[in-house]
Amino acid sequence: MSNPFSPAWALHDGAAGHRRQVLALAEALATSPREWSLSTAAPWGWAAPRRWPGSHGAFGDDFRAALEAPPALALGAGRRAALATRLLRERGARAVQVLHPRIDTRHWDLVVAPEHDGLTGPNVITVCGSLNPVDEAWLARARAAFPAFASLPSPRTLVLLGGPTPAVRFDRGAFEVMASKLEHWLAMGGGSLLVLGSRRTPPKLAALARSYWADTPGQRWFGPEDGANPYEGALAWAERIVVSPDSVNMVSEACATAAPVYVAEPGRATGRVRRYLDALLVRGRIQPQTKLPHDTPAEPLRETPRIAAIVRERLLATDLRG
Repeated sequence: MSNPFSPAWALHDGAAGHRRQVLALAEALATSPREWSLSTAAPWGWAAPRRWPGSHGAFGDDFRAALEAPPALALGAGRRAALATRLLRERGARAVQVLHPRIDTRHWDLVVAPEHDGLTGPNVITVCGSLNPVDEAWLARARAAFPAFASLPSPRTLVLLGGPTPAVRFDRGAFEVMASKLEHWLAMGGGSLLVLGSRRTPPKLAALARSYWADTPGQRWFGPEDGANPYEGALAWAERIVVSPDSVNMVSEACATAAPVYVAEPGRATGRVRRYLDALLVRGRIQPQTKLPHDTPAEPLRETPRIAAIVRERLLATDLRG
């Protein structure tokens, strides 16, 4: 039987979080979706996803030509991609937009939005956190790609280190609190540390992390200067995970594993990020980082297959109603 959602296009603006989410959903729904990384100039970039005269040319000649042969399904993430999925829907594609488009959701067939955004509507599907590709097969491939991590002293603790944002004050003081608790964990139970930074990690915090654990078994990674990014392998081999409280994406992917997840001072978060962390605390999927870890078996939180099943059901039901 042919896939009713193929061909499918996954559209994003190049932002890593947007790309990861839309590809995860597209690959759960369709075979070999075509990926589009879109760029646009003013005024369309400012207005997106609002429709202005000439919007069909906002993404360049290749995309304008592609509009003449739209896919069965168009999935987008981010405001700029939301304009692209609007344009494709006008030409007959089914359109699913990931993340709050910031305008009326009636311009898409479905909108997948985080619970912590508070968006509701008849065509809105809410997700706890962010979509991601992490499942048992993904983790198995990552373990096979990074076999050396298996020989690190146990327990293997993965530290996912972000940085300050308008919603979360994760500064040197916050790092020092997190690090002191990790030092106590190591002193009491030994083990190894895999410390990975993100694009938001300030160089000063990266330097501190290197100096703090220079003699601790494991690996430190803060950018290409440290070699290939070991993120996938570290996530797959971690026996516990500590995450700074500034990134919904990092916390979501940590929670998709079976490892216990500790968030460093979740009370530092405000706004939407705080609402997300509070929801996970209520679920019992994360714990605040404390002086001693309380490692207990965890149920992986995997939203992508759940959301894909709802999207599939809703779109097929609409097709049957005709």
